[in-house]
Amino acid sequence: MKVRPYVADDERDWLRLRVLAFLDTPYYDNVLQAKERYRNPAIELVCVEAGQLVGLIDVELDSDRRSVCSLKEGKGGMIWHIAVHPDYRRRSIASLLLAEVEKAAHGHRLDYLEAWTREDPAANQWYKRHLFRQHTSYLHVYMDAEEAKRSTHSHCQDVTPLGVFAHYSGDREEDVRNAFTRVHECRCYVKQLKGESLDANA
Repeated sequence: MKVRPYVADDERDWLRLRVLAFLDTPYYDNVLQAKERYRNPAIELVCVEAGQLVGLIDVELDSDRRSVCSLKEGKGGMIWHIAVHPDYRRRSIASLLLAEVEKAAHGHRLDYLEAWTREDPAANQWYKRHLFRQHTSYLHVYMDAEEAKRSTHSHCQDVTPLGVFAHYSGDREEDVRNAFTRVHECRCYVKQLKGESLDANA
């Protein structure tokens, strides 16, 4: 098993791996047709075994404070993607990729890593096990046609919303969960790389 930098020829296998990895998670319909090209420097790694991509991680780096990440202090790296092929889970591939990112992060003088995930138990346990602490959260709300009709209004003549994806950051979470069928808590995790740990409630 080998970790190496992502190259352009990996794109097709990268996209397939990401889809397979997300199928049984709350991100099951978050499908990409092309891999992002980041505006800032990035650490983009893949894990390969017997010529097959079995894991991936992408981390975009702050070029100045808060250009990518959301914390008020320090220079961070945003984990946009981390995924492991379902057939290769529980073999510490994600941990291996994270360890390589942390090595590279020191060369970029990063203070912390930031990641966002939904309430998938395995993903949340993995972040906590690797010393990430929850920093904040809000809700992702998906509305079907009937829910969108009931809750939204289009200002464009003859345009009717048949589905809506929304963010909710208020304090009436229970009301939102009761009003819509598909609601996910989106959680921000932070891992401090140097200095004292950040306050999880900051």
